[in-house]
Amino acid sequence: MPKVKSQLSSKDELIILRKVVDITTSEVDLDGVLSEIIKVALAIAPADSVFVYLFDAEHRNLVLRASKTPHKQELGQVTLKVGEGLTGWVAKNVKPLAIKANAYDDPRFKAFDVLPEDRYEAFLALPILYKGKAIGVINLQHKKPFDFPVSVVNLLSMAARQLGSVVEHARLFSETRQKALQFDSLVKVSQSITSEKYLDEILSLIVIVTAEMLNSKICSVMLLDAKGTELVIKATQSLSDDYKKKPNLKVDASLIGEVIKTLRPLVVEDVRKEKRYFYRDLAVREGLSTMVAVPMIVKDKAIGVINVYTKEPHVFTADEVGVLQMVANQAAAAVENTRWMEEALKAKEALETRKLVERAKGILMKMNGLSEETAYKMIHRKSMDSCRSMKDIAESILLMVDFQKT
Repeated sequence: MPKVKSQLSSKDELIILRKVVDITTSEVDLDGVLSEIIKVALAIAPADSVFVYLFDAEHRNLVLRASKTPHKQELGQVTLKVGEGLTGWVAKNVKPLAIKANAYDDPRFKAFDVLPEDRYEAFLALPILYKGKAIGVINLQHKKPFDFPVSVVNLLSMAARQLGSVVEHARLFSETRQKALQFDSLVKVSQSITSEKYLDEILSLIVIVTAEMLNSKICSVMLLDAKGTELVIKATQSLSDDYKKKPNLKVDASLIGEVIKTLRPLVVEDVRKEKRYFYRDLAVREGLSTMVAVPMIVKDKAIGVINVYTKEPHVFTADEVGVLQMVANQAAAAVENTRWMEEALKAKEALETRKLVERAKGILMKMNGLSEETAYKMIHRKSMDSCRSMKDIAESILLMVDFQKT
């Protein structure tokens, strides 16, 4: 196999180095930075495919974040553990890996059905470094056998080292911006709790804000019924009648019921394949994939669940689940506060009704010489016959007396 020499002149290398410097002083936008990194890589070593993998927020997996070729559905979804596949090997060992041909036959190779590049011949991967640690990996692939020149590998390695700090700063900026948006969403939820809106309006606001915050297709609030044995949908931003009308869930015989019993969040990677999920057919029709359900907790007791569904498979981070749990707890507080207010209003109304009935009863006793029991039965019977409340009957009696006085 003939060795392919680098076509880069000293002038070309200088241009590339200046481009790297430009990226380090550019706007801090992660997607933009990754796109520029791919351009730099292609300028150094033209390739049929370029992938950029970054560690997730918790540094558990490498996640595909950018590519030369269109892979919109795969970005953010293709993941590798440290040490897994050729890319994972580079991340673990923190050094470049070059394979001239038949990369797919390497014992460290791992295939992804969704990536046609798995059948490419030549493979080069380099760690993206920040403070001496790998924070990601950049891959270059060729459809035909290719011998990567040492000078090219060295220049790419240098660029990856220089751009590591830019990637890390861009990621921190992106995470900070996301947290700010989440904070704004939490503020909206908090404001709804202190508002005078009815419970249905509060829950509707919560599901709309939460769906926007997590970019979910469907978000719903399910509350326990009076007996505490079934979960009932109380609010959803979904326009699907099928979803809105799906039957109540038995707490003791459903997957989501486990959230109520354990007081812990539950994440299901794909509800369409989860046997314990009752409505798999509905999930297929609605195009639902990943689900996260968190308990609505107040005073160490779950009163309901907030469910979030995504259209595409999604790995929910601990931060995302944590924010959703905060929303759920605030929603639980809103429900309890509203219920308390409703009970207080009912008690107040009952007291007012009792006072009016007592006054009306006294008038009937005085006007007709009736006993207290007979006067009460007369008001009660009139209420039943006319399908009006006893309060209405009592007010009518009082109004009649006032009219006679005038």
